[in-house]
Amino acid sequence: MVFDASSMQSFEQLRHACQDGEIAGHAERDTRGAELSLSGVSLSFGGVRALTDVSLHAKPGSILAIIGPNGAGKSSLLNVISGLYRPDAGEIVLDNRSYRALLPQRLARAGVARTFQNLALFGGLSVTDNVLQGLAHRKASSLFSELFGLPKARREKADARAQALEMMRFFGLEAVADSPVTSLSYGLQKRVELARALIARPRMLLLDEPMAGMTLADKQRLTQTIRQIRERFGTTILLIEHDIGVVMSLSDRILVLDHGRRIAEGLPEDIRQDPAVIAAYLGLATEPAATGAP
Repeated sequence: MVFDASSMQSFEQLRHACQDGEIAGHAERDTRGAELSLSGVSLSFGGVRALTDVSLHAKPGSILAIIGPNGAGKSSLLNVISGLYRPDAGEIVLDNRSYRALLPQRLARAGVARTFQNLALFGGLSVTDNVLQGLAHRKASSLFSELFGLPKARREKADARAQALEMMRFFGLEAVADSPVTSLSYGLQKRVELARALIARPRMLLLDEPMAGMTLADKQRLTQTIRQIRERFGTTILLIEHDIGVVMSLSDRILVLDHGRRIAEGLPEDIRQDPAVIAAYLGLATEPAATGAP
C-alpha cells in the first residue's frame, strides 16, 4: 500500500504512536541490541483467545523468527510487543525493566522500531523524504525556527539529510534518492521502508512479513540486508516470516506458535526436527503419506 495525501492522516496517528523523542547524535545513541523477554502473555478479543501463556526470549543482537500457521497469533504477539495491544496477563521485560504492558512512547525511547506487513509509504514524496519521515518526531527545533530558517533548524535539517543519505547508501538507494517512491519496484520500496525504520538507530527492529510479495531475487537481497543490519548496527531483530527457507537460514532462534500457544522455541536445526512443529506447520507435505492419500 502506498499512501497519497488524502490517506496520510491515519498513518500519521500510527507513526505518532511509534516514534517519540528528539534527534540525537550517533554518539549519544545506545548501539547495543535490546534484550526482550515475555512470560505468560495472554490476549483475548471478546472472549476469543488470541494468545495463551506465551513466553519468549530475544538476546541482544540476535535474530528471532516467529512462525506458525495462519491464525496462530503471530501478528497479535508482535502487536503486543510493539505496544499496539495490551495483554490480559503476563510480563514483558525490556532491558531488565519489567512492564505490565509496553507503551509506544516507552518503546520509542528504548529504541524499538517496526515495519508492517503492508507498505506504508508516502506516494507523493521522494525516496529521501520518505526516509526522513523516520526522524519526523525527533525534531528539537520549534516551528518558529523552521519558518525563519534559524541556525538550530538549519543544523537539524542538515544533520537529518546526512543521516538519510547514509541510510540510502547502506540500502543501495542513492541512485533513486530523488525519485518518487511510487516509481520504484516493490523490492526497492521495501528497502525504503527499512531505511526509514533504521534511520533513528533502533536497538530492536520488529519486521512483520518483510518478504511478503517478493521475488526470489528480492528475498535473497533482503535476507542479506537483514544480516548486514545486525552485523553493522548490532540490532536485535524479531521477524514474522512465512518463507521457511529464509527463516531457517537467517534466524538464530525460532519461536513457533499454533492456535495462540507456544509449541516450540529453539535453534533452527532443532525446530526443523520437532514433531510438534512438523505436525502443526512444517509437515504439511508429509500429511498425505501419513493418511494414505496420494
